[in-house]
Amino acid sequence: MTRNWVKTVLLIIILGSSLLLEACGNRKNAAAWRPGKALAKEKIKVGVIYMTDPLTETSGYSYAHEMGIREMRGRLGLKNEQIITKIHVQDTDAEGIESAMRDCIAMEANIIIATSWGYMDACEKLAIEFPHVVFAHASGYKYNSTNFTNYFGRIYQARYLSGIAAGLKTKTDKVGYVAAMGKDNSEVTGGINAFALGVESVNSKAKIHVQITYSWFDPMEEANAARRLIAAGCDVITQHCDTPLPMIEAEKAGVWGLGYNSDMSKEAPLAVISSVLWNWGAYYTFLVQSVMDGTFTAEPYFGGISEGLVDITPPNMLVAVPGTAEAIEEARNRMIKKSFNVFDGILETNDGGTIGEAGLTLADSEITGNMNWYYRNIVESQGF
Repeated sequence: MTRNWVKTVLLIIILGSSLLLEACGNRKNAAAWRPGKALAKEKIKVGVIYMTDPLTETSGYSYAHEMGIREMRGRLGLKNEQIITKIHVQDTDAEGIESAMRDCIAMEANIIIATSWGYMDACEKLAIEFPHVVFAHASGYKYNSTNFTNYFGRIYQARYLSGIAAGLKTKTDKVGYVAAMGKDNSEVTGGINAFALGVESVNSKAKIHVQITYSWFDPMEEANAARRLIAAGCDVITQHCDTPLPMIEAEKAGVWGLGYNSDMSKEAPLAVISSVLWNWGAYYTFLVQSVMDGTFTAEPYFGGISEGLVDITPPNMLVAVPGTAEAIEEARNRMIKKSFNVFDGILETNDGGTIGEAGLTLADSEITGNMNWYYRNIVESQGF
């Protein structure tokens, strides 16, 4: 009897434990994403990883992403507590990146938005470990077939438009460009080349002088690079870097600038002619809505002016040359109608070579992955 009683008690304990584990598992999986399955709005939880604090680095890269997250949250009716934010996660710190993402997942995030280039490998790794979580990575090229995607856009379209404003404005025919990375980085180089083409379309004499910081976020070097360009005679400054310091330096020196990421006129209202914009809310709304609808796929997203992902602010008529707004609008309309794609036809490089073919345009994959050359009117930093 005693032995049978013990067996009965053990059986009850085992069955009870199994039921408890199953119940816990169901609670845990209630907020899990599954391919092709809708996820209720109240179950959505988004983890966002930033390299800086988006609210202290105003008008910079992280700030633009944060504004996009807020737009998405408002448009979809999510609550504040459905967004988990991790800041100061340096994109060179592999351990810190992975830790931040794991923290979000431990807090039941079912979507991870990784906003910096250096977060890509962690997304790739954790997407395998956590198949019930959607990973979306900005500006990278890696993805899988189920739960890991990348997103970026045709920022070169807006860069071209800003080049028009710069080419019309410069009096010295020297335009400065503060670049985060060198020619080997296609993301940065594509923007420089598009800008250079825009400048040339209205000013064939102007040259674009490039100073490289070799960092996505280096406030001191961004300011120093702008100062060097100004000292070399550049009277219009633009940038591909995270802070508005190049625009602030331009205003201090009495020259002009084209901002990047978001409207930088609030930091330098007397210098900024216009700013190249990322409207990240367009993608973030699309992403989260697709998870809610059960339509998410890992196919990379690449939007442009037509999709509302990129654009340019209206020219500041206090500093812009008359006719700037009209010239920009004419080019913008051609882009929307697909009759103009920026990198059309045969393009001459600054080392005497050529890229492209007559009657054709470069594919997006070529622009984002293999653009490791500079257009003919670009002078590299050592050219001063």
